[in-house]
Amino acid sequence: MLRLVAVVFLPFSGGYFLSYLYRSTNAIIAPQLVAEIGLSAGDLGLLTSAYFFAFAAVQLPLGVLLDRFGPRRVQSALLLFAALGAVVFAGGQNKETLALGRALIGLGVAGSLMSSFKAIVIWFPERRWPLINGCFMAMGGLGAVSATVPLETALHFTDWRGVFFALAAMTVCVAMVIFICVPEKFGTAQSTSMRHQFLKLREIYGDRLFWRFAPITATALAVNMSVQSLWAGPWLRDIAGLPRSTIATYLLILSVTMTVGFILSGVITDLLERRGFRLAHVLGWGTAVFLCVQAAIVLRLDPAAMWPWVVFGLSMYFPILTFTQLTRHFPAAHTGRAITGLNLLIFSAVFITQYLTGAIIDLWPLTADGGYQAIAYSAAFGSFLIIQIVAFAWFLIPVTVAAD
Repeated sequence: MLRLVAVVFLPFSGGYFLSYLYRSTNAIIAPQLVAEIGLSAGDLGLLTSAYFFAFAAVQLPLGVLLDRFGPRRVQSALLLFAALGAVVFAGGQNKETLALGRALIGLGVAGSLMSSFKAIVIWFPERRWPLINGCFMAMGGLGAVSATVPLETALHFTDWRGVFFALAAMTVCVAMVIFICVPEKFGTAQSTSMRHQFLKLREIYGDRLFWRFAPITATALAVNMSVQSLWAGPWLRDIAGLPRSTIATYLLILSVTMTVGFILSGVITDLLERRGFRLAHVLGWGTAVFLCVQAAIVLRLDPAAMWPWVVFGLSMYFPILTFTQLTRHFPAAHTGRAITGLNLLIFSAVFITQYLTGAIIDLWPLTADGGYQAIAYSAAFGSFLIIQIVAFAWFLIPVTVAAD
């Protein structure tokens, strides 16, 4: 097992670390982008969502490629596009070039989680998938942690352009490690035609269990990523009234609790399943907590407090348990397409949520000090909370029927 951790888990976790780091940087560098490039809230939302748009667009062919060629070759090749995108972003002088750079980054890291889930299915025992997936997700949490106080500290020594040039170099190194160190497990790749493999997607999207879990997972994770990767920072500035250094600390704590939550929820799920609890029930209760803490943020019950963000971070993993549910439900040869089929919906939802959040906030004029109004945040965050509640109700209906 230790050898598998060294040659499979750690190399792929490097790619996922970078994926979350790239995803979360805008929450810290947004003020510089606004000042230097002259971006509005809508521009910020569109710029950040370009990452998610490209990420979503590549998911279906990614699933086919993972099932046909395996995660090692696919992931190492894709990361080179992320490195190119980081270089383009670092040299951007307008929002169009910055959006192109973010889109290339999104394309390049689009396989970071899915290729890793595929590798876990190939190499690790099924009974340990929730725990291993949780530990793996924690590596992404460390990437989010690095995009807070560490990134803020780095900006004292260089600017955001220097940061992205450094990220480009790191990304090339991780791609090389994956290609060189990760072994192949022969007999797991599919040898059928690409057309046949694409046709299999119809079976996945026609599956009833898939559509029971997909809406709540897609909507919850869309808000999760939208808030954590961008809007938490402006919210803490405008609603909580915190200075920039304190915001970086809050975002650091959010990312740390998110990392702890990945591991803790994986351990809890592993323990509860051993005692006979169903994975769907664990997912449901954890997601209910996630919805409740969003309600506290929308209603501004304690705007300057840390506890809502701690609970937000601890509970945000539970909707991701759907990936484990799908890898157990579908044959191993189809898992790449099953999880990327879900990921397409998730990142399409993230793209829409990220963009519309900025668009909704822009419906209200700026405050006297150049911030966004409290009512604008409540309208944006509240709208997507209502959508999640509807999706959660849809998820609960089959649970009631199954229990009978």
